[in-house]
Amino acid sequence: MSGRFISAIAFALAAVASLAGCTGLRVTSDVNPDVNVSVCATYAWAGEFRDNAGHSSTIANPLIESRLRAAIAANLKARGVEPAPAGGEAACLVGYGIGRRTTVEGSYAYGPGWGWPGPYGWGWDAPYVYQRGLIAVNLYQAKGRLPLWHAVVEQDLSGFTGRDAETKINDAVAALFTKYPH
Repeated sequence: MSGRFISAIAFALAAVASLAGCTGLRVTSDVNPDVNVSVCATYAWAGEFRDNAGHSSTIANPLIESRLRAAIAANLKARGVEPAPAGGEAACLVGYGIGRRTTVEGSYAYGPGWGWPGPYGWGWDAPYVYQRGLIAVNLYQAKGRLPLWHAVVEQDLSGFTGRDAETKINDAVAALFTKYPH
């Protein structure tokens, strides 16, 4: 085989491997420019899913929360951030959230245009209403609870049980941590 052919195959394999790692999930992120996250050598959890009424309005499945914590912990460990030792003080706190939000897009527009009963009749553009799945991670400096980093990813939450839930959570958290500040 020619060197050019082998190079082309190697390039194609590299391209396929890099595309396989892309989740296609939409992530937005914000970082505090005044503090470097390198202060976060250790972390503790900022809290659990709960509300003031004593029941969870954000999430009702402790298995989902456990999977989310495990995925966050694995991604922090990959960046050299370890859990604070028992009884020790953490440098940073990690908060998280998971849930759905109803989103409405579009609006009613009355007047001549495309619509019923024909192309030049009176019509409207009905709003499109759907559920948006969101997973968020927040990082705070423990002293003073100074916010350092926030990231949120849109993730389809339908069928969110068992292995499907674990895969979706792992993919979403991996996508979030692509925006982790260095």
